[in-house]
Amino acid sequence: MPELPEVETIARGLASRLSGDVIESVWLGQKPEPLKSSAREIVAALEDSRIAAVRRMGKHIVFDLEQDGVGRAPFRQAQGRLSSTKGRKSKLSRLGVTARAGRLSSKNQAEEDEGVRPTQSDSTQAQWIVHLGMTGQLQICEPQSEVLKHTHAILKLASGRELRFIDPRRFGRLSVARGFEAGGIEPLEADLDRFLALFRARKTPIKSALLNQKLLRGVGNIYADESLFRAGIRPRRRASTINRDQLGRLLSSVKEVLQEAIALGGSSISDYVNADGEEGFFQLQHRVYGREGEPCLVCKTPVKRLVIAGRSSHYCPTCQK
Repeated sequence: MPELPEVETIARGLASRLSGDVIESVWLGQKPEPLKSSAREIVAALEDSRIAAVRRMGKHIVFDLEQDGVGRAPFRQAQGRLSSTKGRKSKLSRLGVTARAGRLSSKNQAEEDEGVRPTQSDSTQAQWIVHLGMTGQLQICEPQSEVLKHTHAILKLASGRELRFIDPRRFGRLSVARGFEAGGIEPLEADLDRFLALFRARKTPIKSALLNQKLLRGVGNIYADESLFRAGIRPRRRASTINRDQLGRLLSSVKEVLQEAIALGGSSISDYVNADGEEGFFQLQHRVYGREGEPCLVCKTPVKRLVIAGRSSHYCPTCQK
């Protein structure tokens, strides 16, 4: 699953290419899983809205939308189902997409998802929230380019381009809202006192605590392992047994690892690519994650792997205590 650095990289790329563009029409597929909000709610919020900004909140990509002064087209409906991949014109005919409308009228179930932090924008303006899940991608495409099999949303833009949401495994989520409220703090903005308050009294393993999105937002498996290694703390150790100095080192390591990963475009372990379709490079800098049995880069002790709460954890038994 894309973690904070990957989502940050994607959001920055989308912001540079999409800010100021207008969404002219929206097509949504018939698969219900990706839609956390109903299809009608998503279309109503997005269609004829200007993309004011694109930014990351935890593991979510948030599109801030403006509708004042943007004209609205008449309501029209179309059923959407992906089938053939031959020819853009014939494909859209089979999809039931028109030049101005691509609305889906079937019912869609709401899905539970992780929260995002409160926004800094006007809470009266709509926002489009995208969670990429395991295999989700947002691609900026030319209209004539092939529509891939697992495409669940197509946004036609005034610039002549299209923004498409593609997700083979359908763990990603699309929703709309007006302002967000959720627990958890942003790790890159955390100070030591807030960080200490999160973990000092917790009896759970520190690795599990780091992955708890209600405490610390955006840190996932890869960056928890790498941060714990740099801080010299074993992943199974109880959070409540870690003293102030050690937690201070951990906070510094979390920030350092995340900032380095963002600078290198994230880690491409499986399906992740950025907004330009390019892979990240931080996987080349992993010191323990995915290196079970290989020598520690510091002491040459073989890296070990264990499972904590169903998640693989990698660590050096010599360097981490």
